[in-house]
Amino acid sequence: MKQLVLVFIGGGFGSVLRYIIGKALNNTENGIPYGTFLANVLGSLLIGIILGIALKNNTLSNNQTLLLATGFCGGFTTFSTFAYENHVFLKAGDFTSFALYTIASFILGFLAVFFGMWLAKQF
Repeated sequence: MKQLVLVFIGGGFGSVLRYIIGKALNNTENGIPYGTFLANVLGSLLIGIILGIALKNNTLSNNQTLLLATGFCGGFTTFSTFAYENHVFLKAGDFTSFALYTIASFILGFLAVFFGMWLAKQF
């Protein structure tokens, strides 16, 4: 039960931060979801750092990893919103934005995880 509460708390904080970033950065004029993009890339970087530290130093407990990686990063990143925003691009016939947003999100997301893991090794 304690583990569920940790994931719940972390997810709540991550979701609230994602909402704030989305409100500040998602552009309603041209529809470019910069906030979602930033949350997904930052979340990928954070999970890379968190899990990298957990694996390298064994300094994070299972509960801390659940709170930070599963909870916070899981709540902060948002694949469902990403999928919906791509649906909107496709429905509008904006194939260029769809392609750029999708490819950039995947590439930068993966690179951010790898960079986070590399950063964790440096400490």
